[in-house]
Amino acid sequence: MAQAPGRRTGRLFHAHPPRGRIPEQQQPFPILQFRTFCPFSPVEIGFLQVWTFVSANDAAQPVRFTTVGLARDALGGTGTASNVQSWMLEGWSNSLTQLSPATKAAYSNAVSGFIVWAGRAGLDGPGQVSRVVLRRYLAYMSTRRYARQSMAQAAAALRRYFHWLRRCNLVDGDPAAGLSARAGTAKLPRVLPLSEVASLLDHPPERAVQVPDAVRFRDDAVLELLYGSGLRVSELCGLSPGDLDLAAGWVTVWGKGGKQRRVPVSASAARAVGRWLRDGRPAMEKPLLESQVPDNHMAEGGKQWEPEEDALFLNMRGRRLGPRDVRRLLDRRSPSPAHPHALRHSFATHMLDGGADLRVVQELLGHANLRTTQVYTHVSKERLLAVYESSHPRAL
Repeated sequence: MAQAPGRRTGRLFHAHPPRGRIPEQQQPFPILQFRTFCPFSPVEIGFLQVWTFVSANDAAQPVRFTTVGLARDALGGTGTASNVQSWMLEGWSNSLTQLSPATKAAYSNAVSGFIVWAGRAGLDGPGQVSRVVLRRYLAYMSTRRYARQSMAQAAAALRRYFHWLRRCNLVDGDPAAGLSARAGTAKLPRVLPLSEVASLLDHPPERAVQVPDAVRFRDDAVLELLYGSGLRVSELCGLSPGDLDLAAGWVTVWGKGGKQRRVPVSASAARAVGRWLRDGRPAMEKPLLESQVPDNHMAEGGKQWEPEEDALFLNMRGRRLGPRDVRRLLDRRSPSPAHPHALRHSFATHMLDGGADLRVVQELLGHANLRTTQVYTHVSKERLLAVYESSHPRAL
């Protein structure tokens, strides 16, 4: 992380001052610096926050808050970052072809953060990174109060990064093998009650019907597919008309890691999608609002505006529907605040409540590991009580 701007004194960096002033009994005093007594060196503890009194002239000023960082200055260096090209970050990022764009961006950001930190510590390339350095980086993240999920993601990104370097013979060993950070408890979206699902799909509020018919047909089809087939929002936004077989009741989706699966489409979802394709999509192939396209029908960058022929769902600009568009339409339709992923979560939970096998739900959700499904879904108390009463010989 970049140091906060301020005046340097020796190897300490003055950051923003905290509240409070130096007590009067401590004035005046000569130029004085001190660091918190700690058996660790700055490299070992990451960023160590200490207090420092700068000079007697600053007695009337707030106490300076300083940070001993893993910078070259703390080690007697120049403080400039190392050459990013020596870390082969771009080559590794291009190799992440099986990850979703969001995961790829998150992993790249995590490794970029480590490279900046390592450059300040005086490391010029991945060959100088050891297991101890990686553990110190995670300790630094902990002292900076990063979320546990962020630390676990950083560890996963570093494992993949150094594994790629070792596979390409760019480093002698893999210091990140088995590197881990304890992740926090994942917060799952709430499960929508069946009454709320019925209201969302069959009885939308008045504000949701005060839109053009084409938009309403699209919203119906989107929500029916999200809940009826348990799709991820990214999977739904990536659908093309050719991925649907409404007659047979199937939809082909591309999930995480480039994995393809076929998911059944409910009868109500098939009707909603059919109506959208027949009566809604043709009307939205061009923007519904005249202000969305210039008078000469030129899109941004001077290119001729053309409709999205390969997208199943379109937004009001005539472009492929995106995750933010889905979030907005759900906010318009839902009687209470809900995340689009809550529909997928409710799909899995309601399937289990209805007696579906966990393996079946795993296949429908596209999970590679059953453990993911077990964490992702939970059975309601009503279902547990019903199974207990019907299965245990002395339950009644």
